[in-house]
Amino acid sequence: MDYVQAKEYCLNKPAAREDHPFGPEVTVFKVKEKMFGTLSENEGVGQMNLKCDPQQALMLRDIFESVMPGYHMNKKHWNTVILDGSIPIGELQRMIDHSYTLVVKGLKKTERQALELRFPAKELYLD
Repeated sequence: MDYVQAKEYCLNKPAAREDHPFGPEVTVFKVKEKMFGTLSENEGVGQMNLKCDPQQALMLRDIFESVMPGYHMNKKHWNTVILDGSIPIGELQRMIDHSYTLVVKGLKKTERQALELRFPAKELYLD
């Protein structure tokens, strides 16, 4: 998965939108004003910050060299993922889905219920 594919995948999540609060070089993906990922490029290689369950975050860092503690993020809950082709696309999609689901589950009840009225649960809760 490259930069363009990652961006498209994130923006296809229900109610997802992009923002640029840190400047034009960092795309932030949000659902209901809560960030579920960032995407940028470093020397032509995409990299993402994705929210992650703390135990799973450690496991992914052990398995994949291109997964490391979240750059400029809470390192317990966020991973930085380098999009260098070393992680299978299905696994990257799963990581994005997991991040999105964690954020949706953490929304205020009214915000979460509004999403649940608009979208099927299987599209909101992906893991």
